[in-house]
Amino acid sequence: MSGKTPRCVITFGTYDLFHIGHLRILERAAALGNRLVVGVSTDALNYSKKSKYPVFPEADRAAIVGALKVVDEVFLEESLELKGEYIKKYKADLLVMGEDWAGKFDTYRELCDVHYFPRTPGISTTEIKEVLSQAAGGGSGA
Repeated sequence: MSGKTPRCVITFGTYDLFHIGHLRILERAAALGNRLVVGVSTDALNYSKKSKYPVFPEADRAAIVGALKVVDEVFLEESLELKGEYIKKYKADLLVMGEDWAGKFDTYRELCDVHYFPRTPGISTTEIKEVLSQAAGGGSGA
């Protein structure tokens, strides 16, 4: 990363049923700086947002994300309202999120730059869960 201005990039997510879309956004985020910090949503935060828990517990999801070579540091995100505090704590210069969040984090532009990446086509955790649910239920069968 020679010639690149030192820059800390931060992003947040659940990273349940880790898939290629998760990997691609983390790779793209890491390419924008020389340090990538990732907040993994706690089980309690996910429950408060969606009224259901992730398939995999927070410790497992954080371990998976932390094992990636593009990720420098992982922490557990306990509250959506603390995003500004996390940005300050990790001295982030850039907040990166998926385009499904476009505009929702623009209020943090006073603390750092904000960028929204397009989704990876053809993949989502919700779709994976639906396919698995249909497969487990046996579906209408062929």
